[in-house]
Amino acid sequence: MAATAYAAATAVLTPRVHASSSVKSPCFSALPYLPPRLSISSFSSSITQVSGSRRFSSLQTRASSEESPVDAGELFTDLKEKWDAVENKSTVILYGGGAIVAVWLSSIVVSAINSIPLLPKIMELVGLGYTGWFVYRYLLFKSSRKELATDIEALKKKIAGTE
Repeated sequence: MAATAYAAATAVLTPRVHASSSVKSPCFSALPYLPPRLSISSFSSSITQVSGSRRFSSLQTRASSEESPVDAGELFTDLKEKWDAVENKSTVILYGGGAIVAVWLSSIVVSAINSIPLLPKIMELVGLGYTGWFVYRYLLFKSSRKELATDIEALKKKIAGTE
C-alpha cells in the first residue's frame, strides 16, 4: 500500500520532459509541454475553412431591418436643444463637477476601507443583512410593494418639484 502511494507521488511530482524538445536545459520544469504557436497564415486559412463550411450556416445571424439604428446627429441635436433650454448653465456645471468630485472621493474612501484587513468582510455582511431586511420589508408582500411604489412616486414628485 505504501509502495503504490510512493509510486503515485513520484509519478505526479517527477518533472516531465517532452521528447521532441529541441532545447536541452539543465533546469527541468514540472509544467507540461505546450504546442508551438500557430502562424497567422495558418490561422487565417482555418478561419476561411470554418466560414466557408456549410455546417455552421444554421448558426449565422443577420441584422434585421426592423430595428432602427441610433442616429448620432439626432442625438446631438436633441442634447443641444435640451442644453439651450437650461436657464442656469453654471448651476448645472457646478452640480456636475460636484458629482464627479464626490465619486472620486468615495472611490478613495472605499479603497482605504478595502485596505483594512477584515473590515471589507464585515461590510459585506452588513450589506447582505440590509439586503435581506429590504427584501423582507418592501418586496415580499403585496401591500409593502404598493407602499414602496407610493414612496418612490412621492420622492419623484419632490425631486421634480411638482409636489
